[in-house]
Amino acid sequence: MKLGANLPQLPVEKMIETAQRAERLGLDSLWRGEAYGGDALVPLAFAAARTSTIKLGTSIMQIPARTPAMAAMGALSLDSLSGGRFICGIGMSGPQVVEGWHGVPYVAPLTTTREYVAIMREIFQGDHAVRFDGKRFQLPYVGEDGLGLGRAMRPAMTSRPDIEIFIAAIGPKNVEQTTEIADGLLPMLYNPHRVAEGLGDAVVKAMESGFAVNPTVPVAVGDDLQACRDKVRPILGLYIGGMGAKGKNFYNSLVRRYGFDEAADKIQDAFLDGRREEAIALVPDE
Repeated sequence: MKLGANLPQLPVEKMIETAQRAERLGLDSLWRGEAYGGDALVPLAFAAARTSTIKLGTSIMQIPARTPAMAAMGALSLDSLSGGRFICGIGMSGPQVVEGWHGVPYVAPLTTTREYVAIMREIFQGDHAVRFDGKRFQLPYVGEDGLGLGRAMRPAMTSRPDIEIFIAAIGPKNVEQTTEIADGLLPMLYNPHRVAEGLGDAVVKAMESGFAVNPTVPVAVGDDLQACRDKVRPILGLYIGGMGAKGKNFYNSLVRRYGFDEAADKIQDAFLDGRREEAIALVPDE
């Protein structure tokens, strides 16, 4: 097992201190995500300039926010500037952020992700003009609303052809596809005792063959177990209750597969009804 840490939104000097301390302590990696605030790449580039060995991963870059080529360009740039320390974490995010913040439709997540990864890997190779004819993406673009002037292009810069791609997924079908097309999985609300129930049998089999699973795990340190649980409870309450609409909350569905149907109902009802503190209090110790 390797340990990493998230690089949160911090004042500049504090962020530098956090990144450098993580490296001194021997952590394997630093990770930065994005939702509807700052992006994932710029803070990692800042940390890359002030460190020398720790790996740098996005958890995640949102697929609907960038074309596959734009994501690959960012990955190549950061990997090159950091001396090959970049891990490319991507994911579809959720409908509320995708349609509410980015203003694009949340459609065909499995097909979109598969084609996105295929294009990125082609670009990472760096030795040929990239052509792709998919259901969601075409390079060059051939749609009727285009000018028809696009041409296949060879990447103008290279780094490592084997830059690792990790995918954030928690639905069983998405997780199964991730084991087929990616180098690793980035799950939230990970329960190591119920992996098959929550994420499916495919990831269990893949892990036996060395497939990487990098869960984001909230940690509270202290002598009072209940006080530590209470520090973590708000994060669980937010994801179970508020990260999606009724019937479209992937995290709520996940904890149901773990066996917490009743708690999932109560937490979501309270959260969506505006009773946030009550929703958090309803997160059971189990």
